[in-house]
Amino acid sequence: MGGEEALPHGGGGLRLAGDEKGPERGGCQSGPAPGPPPRGFRWLKLQLRLWRRRPRGGRKMATAAAGALGLLWGWLWSERFWLPQNVSWADLEGPGDGYGYPRARHIFSAFPVAAGIFSVRLLFERFIAKPCALHVGIQDSGPYPAQPNAILEKVFISITKYPDEKRLEGLSKQLDWDVRKIQCWFRHRRNQDKPPTLTKFCESMWRFTFYLSIFCYGIKFLWSSPWFWDIQQCWRGYPYQPLTSGLYYYYIMELAFYWSLMFSQFIDIKRKDFLIMFVHHLATIGLITFSYINNMVRVGTLIMCLHDASDFLLEAAKLANYAKYQRLCDTLFVIFSAVFVVTRLGIYPFWCLRMTAVTWKAARRKKT
Repeated sequence: MGGEEALPHGGGGLRLAGDEKGPERGGCQSGPAPGPPPRGFRWLKLQLRLWRRRPRGGRKMATAAAGALGLLWGWLWSERFWLPQNVSWADLEGPGDGYGYPRARHIFSAFPVAAGIFSVRLLFERFIAKPCALHVGIQDSGPYPAQPNAILEKVFISITKYPDEKRLEGLSKQLDWDVRKIQCWFRHRRNQDKPPTLTKFCESMWRFTFYLSIFCYGIKFLWSSPWFWDIQQCWRGYPYQPLTSGLYYYYIMELAFYWSLMFSQFIDIKRKDFLIMFVHHLATIGLITFSYINNMVRVGTLIMCLHDASDFLLEAAKLANYAKYQRLCDTLFVIFSAVFVVTRLGIYPFWCLRMTAVTWKAARRKKT
């Protein structure tokens, strides 16, 4: 960038070497602080301690609570932590080039897009995925239903789904049934709660289609981006890196998709990893949102593309498994495992994270 170097300041922010003014402000700073405030959790602990000493009761309590939330919000979005020296959030309100700089209000665009993605998913599963499932021989029928029995149903719902030998003998005497017949009933009853293969096939086909599409778009976009070939371009000139239409659409589509997964998870098939996937989606949404607001979108696009590279292969292996193409399923799973190891355990830590750390350390040594 012609003598421009990224220098850290405070909580790890970067600034341009020798540049003490923002391009949008003509050198005007946001005003010197009366002294550096306490940093991190010590500062937050001090503010909470002062808040507890405020008078209680009615309107004063509401005002105190609002003040505490305001302090917490200010600490969370502290310019001293997120931004380089002599840069404020107001500096990033300038138009820049193209779409300007990323702004927090852009995130709200993801919600109507998420609703649209969910609507497209419903149509896709009904008119595309379901006919494909029927074509490969997946039947549109559920498991064999268990014979209605109030006593066994009560035990199944209230006590256990896997009765031990002692309980089976007691139920056998109570119902005058053979133990093997009772075991068969519990097996059919457990299978009755499992979702049909057709439903799982449709869900996986939708995810496969989206992951493959967004991965192809990401590769096409990044192929013409300079930071795809030189990762140091992610931090040169930071945070004054204008937002382009390709970056905007890429981020909003990824964020909207994970919001749609977050909400549809409550109406989809209830799997054993429900809580784990809920936390996963929540963490993903948080990371995408924070990286966008802080204008770390360049390195963010690289990370999203690396993760999408293996996701569609896993969904493809699931589709082959549901269709009972076992050899194809095994092959796809081996390919998925190899791509997962290379991208997430190889390229991501040793290329993205390592080069970012090297750039930051070099800038720090340059400053000192």
